[in-house]
This record gives sequence, structure tokens and C-alpha cells, in this order.
Amino acid sequence: MTSGAKNSALFICLGNICRSPIAAAVFKHVAKEMGVADNWNVDSAAIGSWHVGNPADPRAQKTLKNHDIDPKHSARQIKTSDFNQYDYIFGMDEENMKALKRMAPSNSKAKLCLLGSFDPNGEKIIRDPYYDNDDIGFEKCYEQCLRSCKGFLEQDYGS
Repeated sequence: MTSGAKNSALFICLGNICRSPIAAAVFKHVAKEMGVADNWNVDSAAIGSWHVGNPADPRAQKTLKNHDIDPKHSARQIKTSDFNQYDYIFGMDEENMKALKRMAPSNSKAKLCLLGSFDPNGEKIIRDPYYDNDDIGFEKCYEQCLRSCKGFLEQDYGS
């Protein structure tokens, strides 16, 4: 990947209101800090359709705001065309990855990646805080996404 090329990344979780919107927002933020935001088209989507059109979970919004990151988001479901529109599709856990592999058309151009595989701390599964009663899991999710997005971007753009 060169710094002059336009790349694209799609972040996927089950419902697209917690982990994947946090990951997409963090990726945009990190890319901006690294001076490469103009090189990326970034979005997020869900495996399932339960939350289509909804904003991010209020706890996800609060977590992003606490880190001065724009929480604006509208949930959507992944489409077959996404597999040829995006260069990278990042799943948050093994179940997401299994679903993505099942859904991917045979001619898919997207590289399917487990986002946590880029975490220098080795936490491969991005914590799902949806059923939590507090914000602690959302902060953990944010921290994992931050490390993983930095890890991914630094492998191509340097630190």
C-alpha cells in the first residue's frame, strides 16, 4: 500500500451499534493523526439487520466523545457489493469472520481480516460490550480498537 493510493476499509460486528462503529471512528481518527486520512474510505456494517438505521449505542457514543472522536453513525447491514467495494473487511471476532467467509462471493476483492490480529498486545477478539450494564466494556473495546487500528496502519505507513 502506498501513501498516495486510495484504500478502503469496512468494519463488521453483529449489529453495527457497538464494536464496528467504534472501530471505524477510531480508524478514521488514527488515520487523521498519521496524516493519511485522505487515503482511506472507511465505513462499518452489521452481519444482522436488527439495528439498521439506528445510531450507535449511547454508551459507544459516550466513549467516543470522551476521546474527542465524532460518534456520528447510522447502522447498516453488509451487502454483497461491499466485498468488491472495500479492500479490507475487518471482523471483530471469530463468529464475524465465519459469517463473512460464508457471505463473501467467490470473486471478492476484499481481504477479510480479524481486527484484533493487529493488536500488539495480542488480544485478538474485540470485546463485545453490548450486554454490559456500564461503560467499562466500551472503554475496553475502544482501547483494543485503538491498538489494532494503529497496528494495522503502522505496518503500512510506519509509526
